[in-house]
Amino acid sequence: MGWDEPFMGVVDGIATVYFFSIRKRPREYAMQKISPFLWFDDQAEDAASFYVSIFKNSAITGVSRYGEGAPRPAGTAMSVSFVLDGLEFQALNGGPQFPFTEAISLYVTVETQDEIDDLWKKLTSGGGSPSQCGWLKDRYGLSWQIVPPVLGELLGDPDPGRSSRVLQAMLGMAKIDIAGLRAAYEAE
Repeated sequence: MGWDEPFMGVVDGIATVYFFSIRKRPREYAMQKISPFLWFDDQAEDAASFYVSIFKNSAITGVSRYGEGAPRPAGTAMSVSFVLDGLEFQALNGGPQFPFTEAISLYVTVETQDEIDDLWKKLTSGGGSPSQCGWLKDRYGLSWQIVPPVLGELLGDPDPGRSSRVLQAMLGMAKIDIAGLRAAYEAE
């Protein structure tokens, strides 16, 4: 079976073609047991392409398409498998019933302000929107947190005055500003 061939099974002597294709996993991606599963209205393939263009070590690893008689036009993407910086995701074009909310977000750890600025610009492009405390929504409505480890370090300081000042500074930020956090930490 090739990478793009649909899986065909035989059940009780009847040939059955499944909507979900079984894909051979590229060797560079080891199987993980738990994967985020993202429900889109009809943008799963576009979203996956957008996300893999932003993050290193990323690729679309498979696309299953609707067949004739399916609830969507034949040939349109039904599900998309992709990897973002080594983490496997599944995405489904399932319809408008379940839009994204802030109850789930993707947490991205970045070390530098340049990385924060770059991801923030890319993820909010094309209709995304900033939120508060390092959170944003992308053009598909998915929430992301772009956070440097220094935030946790400063918030976890045993000096309650320092950690409180950092918290207050963060609450006033949309995109995290590392220099602003450090200034609040060092203030008297």
